[in-house]
Parts: sequence; structure tokens; C-alpha cells
Amino acid sequence: MELHEENAFKIKSLQNGAFQIDRFGSPIEGLSEAQILEIPGIGKGIAQKIHRIIHGEHDEEIDALLARTPVGLMELLNVKGLGPKKVRVLWKELEIESVGELLYACNENRLIELSGFGAKTQENIRQALEYVLQNEGKLHFDEAEILANEAILQLKNTGFSGVLEFTGELRRQNEVVTHIELLYSGDTSDIHASETLKKIDNVHFEFTLAEARKPLLIHVCASNELGSAQHRLTGPAEHCTEIAATGTFASEEDLYTAVGKSYTHPALRDWSYAEASKLSSNKLLELSDFRGMLHCHSTYSDGVDSLEAMAKAVEGMGMQYFGICDHSRSAGYAGGLSEQKVLEQHAEIDRLNAANPKFKIFKGIESDILVDGSLDYPEEILKQFDLIVASVHSVLRMDEAKATARLIRAVENPYTCILGHPSGRLLLSRRPYPIDYPKLIDACAANGVSIELNAHPYRLDLDWRWIPRCMEKGVKISINPDAHRIDGLRDIRYGMLVSQKAGLNAENVLNCLDAASFESWLKTRKR
Repeated sequence: MELHEENAFKIKSLQNGAFQIDRFGSPIEGLSEAQILEIPGIGKGIAQKIHRIIHGEHDEEIDALLARTPVGLMELLNVKGLGPKKVRVLWKELEIESVGELLYACNENRLIELSGFGAKTQENIRQALEYVLQNEGKLHFDEAEILANEAILQLKNTGFSGVLEFTGELRRQNEVVTHIELLYSGDTSDIHASETLKKIDNVHFEFTLAEARKPLLIHVCASNELGSAQHRLTGPAEHCTEIAATGTFASEEDLYTAVGKSYTHPALRDWSYAEASKLSSNKLLELSDFRGMLHCHSTYSDGVDSLEAMAKAVEGMGMQYFGICDHSRSAGYAGGLSEQKVLEQHAEIDRLNAANPKFKIFKGIESDILVDGSLDYPEEILKQFDLIVASVHSVLRMDEAKATARLIRAVENPYTCILGHPSGRLLLSRRPYPIDYPKLIDACAANGVSIELNAHPYRLDLDWRWIPRCMEKGVKISINPDAHRIDGLRDIRYGMLVSQKAGLNAENVLNCLDAASFESWLKTRKR
């Protein structure tokens, strides 16, 4: 509607409706139209639209708008830095209707004279487009895992009796997956008898999940060749070259034994064998190692669930403590807490802690790191928190020297406990800003500050490749879900999986400390 300059009041009403649905806190698929209408901010017209959409019915207004909209324009709206108004200008002034056409226009300097653009905007758009095209077709690990598991379920439901398991990038637990691959071992007559699968040959076939439109590559081998096939397909090629064995093996363990090497966990195979062997001497982190959940949000800022509901969910997961870290006041876009709201939240935490002495809620905040590296709030407010996660959320375009100096100043602040999502990256959509990592890690070591591995599958930041240096320097990693609703608490698993690629163990993870040890760490940090 914004692309077509429809009624502004109606657009705002729809935006508010979408916002309310996002904050609803539970699935709406099973709700009746009357129940949808009871959601605050949802009027009768929008309730009818929602009801039609969730029941797979057509909406005449939506259909009419889509019929007038070139398909490529919707893709342009996913490009960082482009909103509906800018996309409309590109469409109407330059007749641009696709990502490819826009990149060509940027390379021809056609955006410079357009109203609201200019040379700097054109360059930013060009870089964003190249990043989008570079990552086209790739998936976040969580999405790839879901699709792969759906495929396994579908295949098993057709009567497959063999073994179906992950291979390739999925098995190596890569944060971004280019190909979804499975390995099938067993009676190959199952394969040839299946009508579900469209393309078959003696080595592999493709099976497409129609709903997701993502190709799934399934490799086939006999049971006595499973070890050989799994090793070759898991990769990467460099690791397979280092661990080269002749013959066929029923298990990977047999293959490693045959070449006189110790078994390497699939997650560690992106390192050289020597590096992987050193890292695998650690007992890799498991979900059962976590004792606390840190850096989560509630309805005090931009979360969906209340502080009490989040705390109960964390306790229900077997945790001993919970560090609530809503956004600070500078994050107005995310409902950042005013000083008065901070005091109100602290009063509620005191009440909840008094009512349940077996579970501890720590008074935390995700404080914005301001442009000069200082933290949000004056000192008299900062000192009232138990836990401060310092994060950058704005002014992301800095050169390496300025970005590093900004982060180091935040790390040197005596109130900073954890440096949040240090690179600011959003996998497949936003590049990390440049940082001198060795210098930053050394600063964290010198100041006793932990570095976050943000477990949200779109972030997974700190990059796992820098975790061994953190362990070497004695910098603890804090694996945090950055959950904005109860369901988001489960994201901590993605942080655990990617941390295994770095050989991380519980001894080096901040929130694997028990409640008493974590509280002691915080007190030491404050001193």
C-alpha cells in the first residue's frame, strides 16, 4: 500500500495491527474472527483480513494490490536502506523493478541525481545489493535444520527403513548453510520404489520441499559404506584430504582408526586436523551445562512476555538464575527504559526474588554504547544494576580504528559486565562492522569483561572463529539467547551448537557458573 501511495491512515492502522499480532505472544492460527477481534488494536476490517489469511482464503484487496505490483519490488524492500518511498521513486523515475536492475543502475551512477538519494546513498545501496546477491539461496542454520527434519519425517512416513542423517554443512553445524544435504544408508530398493522422489540416479537425487522451494540433496550409500560416505560428504575438502583412507568403512570411527588418527567431531572439521585435535581435548559444551539465562527482554521494553512469565519459563528450563536485560533509554525504537521505568522494574524484581528465594533474578540492562563509547544512563543509575550488557545498536558505519576504540572504551567502563553482539552482524542481511579483534579481546581480558556469543540464529555473534583466542586469554564467553519472548529462550541451543565449532567447554562459559559463583563474579566485576 505504501508503494502505491494508498490511504496513509489505513496504512498506519495495518502497521499497528501487524505490531499487535507480533506482540500477541501465542499462535493465532486457531483463533476465530471474534477472538482475533478481542486483540487490542485490531478492528473488524483487519480481523476479517487476518481470519481469511490464516485460513488460506483470498483477500480481494491484497490480490488487487499484488496484481499491480511487479514481483521484484517486494524483493527490493528487503534490501537494507530501502523503504517503500525510496523503492517507489526507483520504480517510477527509473523504471527499476528488480534487484539486478537496481545494481546495474548503481554501477551506472543513475541514482545520484534522484531526490532523496545521492552518491553516498547509492554506494551504500550498491554494497547492500552485492551482499544480498552474494548470499542468495543461503539459509540460516535454524531454517535449514527445520527443513531437513521435515524431509526426514516425510521420507520415513513413506516407509523408508534405512538410516537418514544430516551431512555436509548441516552436520558441521555451520551458522549459514548453502546446501541442505542428507545421507541415506540402507536398502536402496526403498529409494527406487519411492514415488515421492522425482530425480534419481545411482549416487544422489534431489527432492524439493514444495512449500519452502528449497532443494534438498540426498546422497545414497549401502550400509557397509556409511562411514566412508559420511566422512567424504561431511567435508570440508581440506579435512578429507588430511584424513585420507582407502577402502570402505561402516563407521567414521573405523576410518579414523585405520589411518591412525583420533576421531574429530564434525563441528570441528573446519579447522586443520592439528587445530581440531587441540580443541577436541576439551569436553564440548552441552545444553545441560548451562545454569543461567542472561540477556533477555520483557514487556518493559520490546519483549512480548512479562518479566515474571519470562523468569518462570527460565526456571522451568532447569536454570538457577535469570538476567533480565531490557533496552536502555537511548533505544527509543525498542521502548528503552526511562530512569523511572528502571526503578519500577527493580521493585518488581525485588518482589519476585522475595517470593521465590530458590531462583534469582538479576537486575540487568542492555545499555546502548553511545557514539563516543560511553554507556547509557548517568552513574547513579548504572551502579544500581547487577548486570550490564553493553551493545552497539546505532551508528554502525565506522572504520576499524573508530569502531574498535568505541568498543574498548565501553569495555573499560567499570560497570560493563558483558560486551553484547560485538560485530553487529545480521547473518545474510548485514555485514559485521570492522573490528581489531585481537586488540578488543585483549581489552576484555585486561578489564575482566565477558564477550557475548549472541545465540539468536540471525546473529551468532561473536564469530566462533575468535573463541579459541578468548579461551587462551581467559575471557569468558556468555551465550545468551537475546530472547524477546518465551519461545526465544530455546535459541540458546544455536549458540551452544556453533560454540562447539570452537571447542568451547563449560569452564569457559560465564552462564555455566552456578548461581552463587555467578553472583560472586558480578560482585568482583563491580569492585
